[in-house]
Amino acid sequence: MTAVNEISTKTTGGNGKDGQQEPLLSIRDLRVWFELRRFGFGHAGYVRAVDGVSFDLAYGETIAIVGESGCGKSSLMKTILGINRPTKGEVVFENRRLNDLGGRAMQWYRTQVGYVQQDPYGALPPFMNVRRILQEPLIIAGVKNEKERLRRVYKVLEEVKMTPVEEFLPKFPHMLSGGQQQRVVIARAMIMEPKLLVADEPVSMLDASVRVEILRLLRGLQASHNLAVIYITHDLSTVRYFSERIMVMYAGQLVEKGKVNDLLGSPQHPYTRALIEATSDPDAANATTFRDVPPGEPPSLVNPPTGCRFHPRCPHIIKDLCDREVPPDFEVAPQHFTACWLYR
Repeated sequence: MTAVNEISTKTTGGNGKDGQQEPLLSIRDLRVWFELRRFGFGHAGYVRAVDGVSFDLAYGETIAIVGESGCGKSSLMKTILGINRPTKGEVVFENRRLNDLGGRAMQWYRTQVGYVQQDPYGALPPFMNVRRILQEPLIIAGVKNEKERLRRVYKVLEEVKMTPVEEFLPKFPHMLSGGQQQRVVIARAMIMEPKLLVADEPVSMLDASVRVEILRLLRGLQASHNLAVIYITHDLSTVRYFSERIMVMYAGQLVEKGKVNDLLGSPQHPYTRALIEATSDPDAANATTFRDVPPGEPPSLVNPPTGCRFHPRCPHIIKDLCDREVPPDFEVAPQHFTACWLYR
């Protein structure tokens, strides 16, 4: 599958309305479609992985993008990282359109955005020790002074609490625990002192006790460096303690977005309610309780349903409306939006 690269509109910089600071990251009507080919020959349709996503991210803000597997979170993340190219719409970082970046400009962009992978062991090259792993981004970026590189390596290892540093520098990934490996991944993401950190399920492969430590570490780094963070997860139980805003994604689209306490305390979209209902309950007394979740499976992104994409599974469907027309964002409370015809 190859991404379809079409077009876009021009964006200009500025101070924004009423002199307010422009957002660090701005995404407008983003579409990322992948072309399908039949046995390598001929067009066979598109996978509409991201289909009309828009949001802003402020400097120093943390947002969570949540949704079940296959909803488009990873495709959105890879587009923000510059791996996928937008099919339509735009990604703007500090008034620079990612659609237009290439060569040295793209290299600059990748120093501004750090990436924390889900699987720490798979993310680290097994033939490099910690010292080499952390120096590699600096070498690629053209930092030629070895003393300066080593200074930054020491600094970032101290920030991720891997001390004494001398003890960890010569170690290879297989010599580290899962939590230590993830700390190295975070250190590598931070070594270029980025303004944005994209964390893709950063604790899903770690033990429960280690998850808390890693989330606290990320939160501390976010505060001390004024980092903007995009936290991608399907685990709503960790979102409340890490993010200011939540965006719920379903079948390539954002169906609800709002502040953490507002959205989790009063979910408005039927899919968000179902997602919260499906969250693990630590109370053993509820272990045998059957949960009221919508039947069926998420739709195919090759041939998504018309209208609201959740309507085939929705218990509150409005006939001849939900199944025909795409709902806009309704502001159901201050800064709380949901794409659902129930609030028309």
